[in-house]
Amino acid sequence: MKKALKITLKAICIFLCIVLVTVGGYLAYVFIDYHRIGDTDITVGGTGADIVDKNSYTITSYNIGFGAYESDYGFFMDGGSESWAWSEERLDKNLKNIANFLNTQKSDFYFVQEVDIDSTRSYHFDEREYLKEALGKYSFTFAQNYDSPFLFYPFIKPHGASKSGIMTFSFANIEKGQRFELPIETGFTKFLDLDRCYSKSYVKLKDGKYLVLYNFHLSAYTSDGKIANSQLEIILKDIDNEYKKGNYCVAGGDFNKDILGDSSKYFGKSDIEYTWAQPLPDGILDGYDVTLVAPIDEENPVPTCRNADSAYHKGQYVLTIDGFLVTNNIKVKSSEVIDTKFAYSDHNPVKMEFELVK
Repeated sequence: MKKALKITLKAICIFLCIVLVTVGGYLAYVFIDYHRIGDTDITVGGTGADIVDKNSYTITSYNIGFGAYESDYGFFMDGGSESWAWSEERLDKNLKNIANFLNTQKSDFYFVQEVDIDSTRSYHFDEREYLKEALGKYSFTFAQNYDSPFLFYPFIKPHGASKSGIMTFSFANIEKGQRFELPIETGFTKFLDLDRCYSKSYVKLKDGKYLVLYNFHLSAYTSDGKIANSQLEIILKDIDNEYKKGNYCVAGGDFNKDILGDSSKYFGKSDIEYTWAQPLPDGILDGYDVTLVAPIDEENPVPTCRNADSAYHKGQYVLTIDGFLVTNNIKVKSSEVIDTKFAYSDHNPVKMEFELVK
């Protein structure tokens, strides 16, 4: 009996040692592999039109949720259960629907966020190819903002490794593209956040000045939301510098902030309240020749985002976190949220028409 007990205890000790070594090795791998991409020039692809001076332009911004967030999808980091897209077949179909939708908008410019290029969660599809095919006559840039090691959670179906980014399209040739790193939290939450950045794409105008396009996706999974404020302030300073040079600036994307201040005034209270999307701080635009464009039709309000804790349903937490920033030499003629009823993503796209004031 004693011998059997001794063998059992020994087996348990060996098993625990194996578990500890495995967990320790995995944690070491995550910490050692962790890195940031940094500031860099980014390649300009595709071919747009020659320099064109139009009376007005349109731009569409769309966070496509790596192609996974169909209306019946809930993501584990939002309180749902899924960590991957439903299946390769459904992902392929949904990406084609997204690409076709963008093509039908016939916008002059596009900002697209959460475009996976080699991720476990999206079956290693290079999602750029869907967008490039649909917008074949556009010039484009791609800035990577996610390059994570293999995340072994959830344990049943680990989220895995992710490579993703933000993509900007222009009907006119982009002369230069740049990627700039943004600060992120320094604690453990940095492993849950993206490698946040913003991209700049320069489109030369006939008068020799530039229309500078800023594409961004600010932080969401943070301890208190302050880091996204710091990220936005960096972008505002950059925009201010370009404006002082005489250039025209349009910035847009996913603020991960309630840019309406209190979206519940328009969409009502939800079943569950969340705190990840705080209002922009009072006065954050003070001192900048920049205007926030938060699209809202007060008679028929449509949110830009749902909290993907489950399939889309009435009473789910919805709000507006997608929009634009424009310098004061740009006149906004209209802005709107396009109501897709969250068919392809946990975001609805936003669209703006504007003209350059010369």
